[in-house]
Amino acid sequence: MISIKSLRGRDILSIADLSRDELRSLIDLSFKMKELYYNGIKFLNVLNGKTVALIFEKHSTRTRVSLQVALHQLGGSSLYLSAQELQLARGEPIKDTARVLERYVDGIVARVYSHRSLVELAEYAKIPVVNALSDVEHPLQALADVMTIIELKKDLKKLKIAFFGDGRDNVAHSLMLAVAMLGGTIYISTPPGYDPDREILRNALAYANESGGYVTVVRDPVEAAKGADVIYTDVWVSMGQENEREKRVKDLMKYQVNTELVSHAKSDYIFMHCLPAHRGEEVTEGVIESKNSVVWIQAENRLHTAKAVFASILI
Repeated sequence: MISIKSLRGRDILSIADLSRDELRSLIDLSFKMKELYYNGIKFLNVLNGKTVALIFEKHSTRTRVSLQVALHQLGGSSLYLSAQELQLARGEPIKDTARVLERYVDGIVARVYSHRSLVELAEYAKIPVVNALSDVEHPLQALADVMTIIELKKDLKKLKIAFFGDGRDNVAHSLMLAVAMLGGTIYISTPPGYDPDREILRNALAYANESGGYVTVVRDPVEAAKGADVIYTDVWVSMGQENEREKRVKDLMKYQVNTELVSHAKSDYIFMHCLPAHRGEEVTEGVIESKNSVVWIQAENRLHTAKAVFASILI
């Protein structure tokens, strides 16, 4: 199996756009893609003749490279389109761009400042639209995160996962939904004023209720770290938030992942970060460079999950 038939032609703007079975199947397919890769089968000519437009309003390393390489290895091609290179920069409505691109390409992947832009793209384009990061979610990252956790720790249902920092973070939102959907336990450790989006938290709690998982928001970082199998953090100041830097660093410093905090986790915990990391802010050098850090495996898995997504929505 090199695709998931139920996902053909589908948009993926949120982890919530997937059923539990579809999420599991995407992770299983990602493992298959990785197995083929390490067995020397890097190229699968399954997207021959397919082209995907990559619209990026924000800078990127892992997302852009993993998506372009994934399409190349599947036999497809990509068009990287900086927002400044499109007529969007001169005020063309998103709905017009969507209806033009659908006549040229087979799919659209967009990395945007506002999630509303993705929703409008998906509403007007008749081809699949995938969220490559918005201010609300980052589903492609969550797929790689869950794959990494399962790869290294096996049964996600038996694990305690702790996220530290901004609970409104797009990565935190998608990770919380995915873990809850699969029956895991996740603690979001964040200060007042940084709680997850209410609707996303409500959805995560509903998924956890169905799957036997557990989702909670806690103020005390030690409580979240105690006995944790997975320690996760993300940058405190995302693109577009630079004018809030001083306040955010002050508010979140208590939630820095450092050697003292991780001493409360299990001795074999794994440290995760979606990167890029700001050493000395959300994480210290000693943690990210420790033997417990799996950030490079996590980054690699962005490639294998991207291939699973493209094969499923485009074949």
